[in-house]
Amino acid sequence: MPLSSLTPTTAAPEDPVPSSQGYDGTSPFPSDGPAPPRDGAARIYVTITAVIVVLPFVAIGLAGWLLWGSLIHPVDIALAVVLYTVTCLGVTVGFHRGLTHGGYRAVRPVRIALAVAGSMSFQGDVIGWVATHRRHHAFTDRPGDPHSPYRYGTHLSGQLRGLLHAHVGWLFRNDRTPAERYAPDLLADPDIRAVSRAFPLLCLATLALPFGLGWAIGGSWLYGVTALLWAGLVRIALLHHVTWSVNSLCHMIGERPFRTRRHDRATNLWPLALLSFGESWHNLHHADPTSARHGVDRGQIDLSAEVIRLFERLGWVHDVRWPTPDRVAARRT
Repeated sequence: MPLSSLTPTTAAPEDPVPSSQGYDGTSPFPSDGPAPPRDGAARIYVTITAVIVVLPFVAIGLAGWLLWGSLIHPVDIALAVVLYTVTCLGVTVGFHRGLTHGGYRAVRPVRIALAVAGSMSFQGDVIGWVATHRRHHAFTDRPGDPHSPYRYGTHLSGQLRGLLHAHVGWLFRNDRTPAERYAPDLLADPDIRAVSRAFPLLCLATLALPFGLGWAIGGSWLYGVTALLWAGLVRIALLHHVTWSVNSLCHMIGERPFRTRRHDRATNLWPLALLSFGESWHNLHHADPTSARHGVDRGQIDLSAEVIRLFERLGWVHDVRWPTPDRVAARRT
């Protein structure tokens, strides 16, 4: 069954908000005003965010201690690689290139499966993720961008503070992006709404799965615990930081061979290309957001694009927006 007829936009139209007017590209963003008092819902949000962010850090520390004692098994590594691949593709192919930007259209089972896989990355529910990313494209590196590293200006101290903000600090701001404005197509899709509601259960599943498989394959609860640690928590932490690095480092460090909009400083950062499955070819992405391939130059590995190509050959996706030589050339600096 094909997708619903609603096609996601590349980004919501730019809001004529007063804070965006007159921005010079170097100054700190205008203040958002006094923070609203934290009610019970806001406290719950911050608490849950802290658990999601801090728990994988604790896991890495515990993993280092266990590794010192050689408490790691081949099954842990195998499960970690498989689950990293599945959940990363859920984010890159599903959440990002498909649902956010409409770089292709998928048959219904594949669309749902990718949304489920992306949700198991522990990065938030699918609708909220898409809405936030579309808002990022609408206001890239200027007031309104939820995670720009230029929020505090371009001087050294502002850049350091902005780097931390873009990497993880923005998650604690409780700066809600209205899905009604930025993702109305997903709100109108009953399948995606169901996946979004199931996010807490999918978070449990992404931890229970390695534990259960480790126990079943290894034959003891100890194998389950080490699989939970390595293929669960450490795998989640690694994918978190790869994704956050695209938000932060890929707007500060790297090359910019393609033109982007005013103030948009998205870069290509090759060291992240493999771990991000091609997402760190970020400059081309911001120059041509709907393109299904981000790594367009010779030698630029883009595993997400290769998976989309495979799905296209299998008939699972169609109307893929592949970059053409003329389109790429028109965007070069």
